Amino acid sequence: MGQTPAQKAAKAARGQQPKKRPGKAQREAIKRAQAAKKKAGGGKPAAKKTAAKKAVPLPRGSVRAAYPGTCPACFKDYAKGEVITKVTDGWGHPGCAPRKMSAAEREFARNKARIESGETFRGQKPSDWRRGASPSSTRPAR
Repeated sequence: MGQTPAQKAAKAARGQQPKKRPGKAQREAIKRAQAAKKKAGGGKPAAKKTAAKKAVPLPRGSVRAAYPGTCPACFKDYAKGEVITKVTDGWGHPGCAPRKMSAAEREFARNKARIESGETFRGQKPSDWRRGASPSSTRPAR
């Protein structure tokens, strides 16, 4: 698409020079060079077969196996390029790794264990409730 003379003048006023199209001889030389590059195998490298695997982002803390190996948790083999993660004794399948709990899950488990063992806040202090009276009327005055 060509530019109108007004557009060219506006570009020149902004300090940008309009692009000059190469001459016919120069265009033919460029085409010959590109054709020679294609024959020689130059230019952009061909897409690898593993490109589809690399397009998917990996889970945090995991990598692709550089060589085949065996998962130390389940003793099953994994192939080169398969997603692996750190397990207790080395590298293995992500499903074999122990799941890390969030802070809320850890606190819940701690509180549950305290309640099940009988250690609760209510169990740590004696109740000052009296039958037939509210707690505020039974507490000693200050």
